[in-house]
Amino acid sequence: MKTITLIFGAAYGMLSVILGAFGAHALKKILSVERLESFETGVRYQMYAAFFLLIVGYILKFDTSAQKWISILMIAGTMLFSFSIYFLSLQDYLGANLKFLGPITPLGGLFMIISWAMLIGYFAKTKI
Repeated sequence: MKTITLIFGAAYGMLSVILGAFGAHALKKILSVERLESFETGVRYQMYAAFFLLIVGYILKFDTSAQKWISILMIAGTMLFSFSIYFLSLQDYLGANLKFLGPITPLGGLFMIISWAMLIGYFAKTKI
């Protein structure tokens, strides 16, 4: 689980830089200000998750199911949160009605919040 966490952390970080540059250059010309701001929110939270995963990948031993769930919830939550925002931001450009993704964004955010809360619990119980 440690390796998976670190790989996702690095991949999310790399993808954040790529998508951030894509948004700042290519999408700036084709998206409304509101859609571009939403896209940038997805990129920003994905980068936060990248840092989170890289840090917990080094801190945690992943010897308990709770520690594994800290990572799983952040990986899944980021995927649901950020990627649903990307698609919702691009739906007009893609010519598709992707409004069904709307409820997925807060679910992803909830997973991310739970992951943070579990990390707080881990720190509260562990003598580091």
